[in-house]
Amino acid sequence: MATKLEVFTKQYLKSNLPDIRAGDIVKVHQKVREGEKERIQIFEGLVLAAKHGKGIEGTVTVRKVAEGVGVERIFPLHSPLIEKIELVKRAKVRRAKLSYLRLAKGKRAKLRARELGIAVAEEEPTEVQAEKLAEKEEPAK
Repeated sequence: MATKLEVFTKQYLKSNLPDIRAGDIVKVHQKVREGEKERIQIFEGLVLAAKHGKGIEGTVTVRKVAEGVGVERIFPLHSPLIEKIELVKRAKVRRAKLSYLRLAKGKRAKLRARELGIAVAEEEPTEVQAEKLAEKEEPAK
């Protein structure tokens, strides 16, 4: 049997959230109100940590470097101000929290890419590549 709290919060949960993990690069579309106007602001960065699960308390910490300065924001997943979250890239990581990336620079800050499960079609060889392949396949006379 569900508790009163679970019944109450169920109506506020979003159903269209992607599976977000540490190491993902995401675009967070957030509603911003400036005076009378409301617009969507996009914050693109690396997910350092996903905390508190998928429930109403769930948050993600996203970090980006803007003009040489590191900027981190913590977004509540089910906030009404969050329009949508797009998954851009996924990296292979071996930690749940990537706080070491705050201090890492250069090659140490680089993460290995992981495929998102999207099938990539093989490119057809260009004319030059096709000629080289044909030369290799023909026996030398």
